[in-house]
Amino acid sequence: MTNRDVALQLHPAHLRRLAENALMEDRAWDDVTTAALVPPEQKGKAVVIARGEGIVAGLPVAEAVFQAADPSLAWQPLVAEGSRLAPGQEVASVEGSLAAILRAERVALNYLTHLSGVATATARLVAAIAGLPDLPAGRQARIRDTRKTTPGLRTLEKYAVRVGGGENHRLSLADAVLIKDNHLAALRARGLGIADAVRLAREQPPAGMRVQIEVTSVEEARQALEGGAQELLLDNMGPEDMRRVVEMARGRALLEASGGVTLENVRQVAETGVDYISVGAVTHSAQALDMSLEVEVG
Repeated sequence: MTNRDVALQLHPAHLRRLAENALMEDRAWDDVTTAALVPPEQKGKAVVIARGEGIVAGLPVAEAVFQAADPSLAWQPLVAEGSRLAPGQEVASVEGSLAAILRAERVALNYLTHLSGVATATARLVAAIAGLPDLPAGRQARIRDTRKTTPGLRTLEKYAVRVGGGENHRLSLADAVLIKDNHLAALRARGLGIADAVRLAREQPPAGMRVQIEVTSVEEARQALEGGAQELLLDNMGPEDMRRVVEMARGRALLEASGGVTLENVRQVAETGVDYISVGAVTHSAQALDMSLEVEVG
């Protein structure tokens, strides 16, 4: 599936619920300023304009907001979802009741600028590791997200990661087994170790669900592999240790590097030969892509 197709993965009913809840939070239908200054019958058109350079994501979400505010509003994207924007470029237009446009403006822009920021941050990381020569293990790393998302917005933020060219890890705790340090601490209190954790995890989940475990050293990676782990999360591991684990795990498990990854060092991490690089910052710390909505009235 290409980036242009990811919009199909956003369910309209889910978008409508998010849009309605956000409009209610903003008390859009009690907008005292618009009620005082803009008569209900006044019509107008507004254009969303990019103020920075980046990847646009969230056009279907913005449309859902305007439709929730007033189903008669006519929304028209002027670029494709996933397109690269230049400062001053027109992104979309909306036409109809001017009061409805103004009531929905901030909520629509909040979604659009935030999701575009997530997509842009992801795309920069993807570009930074593109074009690596063939690696000894035959691996080309891919950028992955995490569950470090804004409560209530996980589906949208993970969608924006896909628009930016990244891949999603688990959407929820029910989607995959990931044994982390606190799980291991609970097991150690019972006299159990890493191999035991993998064994127990493989006995419990639905058939076909992969078991991933977080490790912090080459020795822990060895124990996890001996226990039958199918994926290893290499937590804050240095490049040399990651290379050693890559050689050790070749053909036995997928590898994900995590912790301290930045735009400046992501290529060095990719060069170790890991399969995935997870970066929580693409969702929890992405800078919004600046956009504005300019009203045109006749």
